[in-house]
Amino acid sequence: MFIQFTKQQKDAMIREIQRYFYEERNEEIGNLAAENLLEFFKQNLGPHFYNEAIKDARLLVEQKMNSIEEDLYALEKKTK
Repeated sequence: MFIQFTKQQKDAMIREIQRYFYEERNEEIGNLAAENLLEFFKQNLGPHFYNEAIKDARLLVEQKMNSIEEDLYALEKKTK
């Protein structure tokens, strides 16, 4: 997938995966296992989240455009 994270972002996500496994499953996983899991999520689940975000953004833009259109109609002057 085309999403690129900085090293700091990636390291933070790896730590979160490791924390989850430790707290929820009482398992410790190494950096490589957590990084592989992150890549799996990014490639296989990421597109679903991305598409939902795009859908939300599209709806927001449509609402803003409708509001702008209403505002423009309100600015029109009556003619004889």
